[in-house]
Amino acid sequence: MSSKITIIGAGSVGATIAYTLSSKDIASEIVLIDINKGKAEGEVMDIEQGTCFRDPISIKAGEYADAAGSDIVIITSGIARKPGQTRIELTQTNVNILKEITPQIVKAAPDALYIIVSNPVDILTYVFTKISGLPEQQIIGSGTILDTARLKCGLSEHFQIAQKNIHAYVFGEHGDTSFVPWSGAYISGVSVDEYYQLMQKQGRDIAELDKTGMEEYVRKSGGKVIANKGATFYAVSTAVCNLCETLLAASDSIKTVSTMMHGEYGIEDVCLSTLTIVGPKGIQGKVPMRMNKTEIERLQASADALKAVIAQIEL
Repeated sequence: MSSKITIIGAGSVGATIAYTLSSKDIASEIVLIDINKGKAEGEVMDIEQGTCFRDPISIKAGEYADAAGSDIVIITSGIARKPGQTRIELTQTNVNILKEITPQIVKAAPDALYIIVSNPVDILTYVFTKISGLPEQQIIGSGTILDTARLKCGLSEHFQIAQKNIHAYVFGEHGDTSFVPWSGAYISGVSVDEYYQLMQKQGRDIAELDKTGMEEYVRKSGGKVIANKGATFYAVSTAVCNLCETLLAASDSIKTVSTMMHGEYGIEDVCLSTLTIVGPKGIQGKVPMRMNKTEIERLQASADALKAVIAQIEL
């Protein structure tokens, strides 16, 4: 596959994305850009010296101008979340960093699809949408694709079934107000409640699902990883690389990515995650999943929480 991907930010997440991409047949050219040029060069050298075991690939540390012709630009720049710190506390600092980056990278790569990964991702996706001047279809926040992956991991362990058989999603903010619309959670065409009942009839030793506890597991997973090892970067990097594959694929897929809302579920002028059609032309629309009244209210509450933060920051 001949494609060029530029990554802004050579911290733990950016460097791990570059490494993960280097081990897959997603990109033929990777550019890593960081304000600390030496850090980017060191990461590239370390990655490049392991590429003799795969088909040839171009990896280099560069400047913004080197992003020209990129199919995808991934923005990971920002101050990392510290133990005990919420994503929202990072907001203004990382907004300011994004405001500095945006005009430089958009000038170099105006036709690229942009994946915003830096936290708080929904706020930064909103800011980038407002200040970049790019069409909204080119802008994708990584949103709750990681949260959804964590949900599938937790449900897989609980029900003792492969993750690929689980179709369940996390909606809303990538953060404290996220939630699972359980009315749309299925295991191979059967609702999670029905699946539990079927397994009980078969004599399988599976406990009834604690839905509140599962949502708590999803929301607190990132914080627990940060408390234990200082940062999260493996799972989010895999999720972002999977999104890159989707953007370079022959047809569209449906992902829980963060995009601007235009009246869906009664929500406007904020970015958060719902089922979204994503593909080689970027964002191609949203899938209006049926949700009950409580679930719609939870999504609206998540939107309101994000809007409250946006109202306090300087764009």
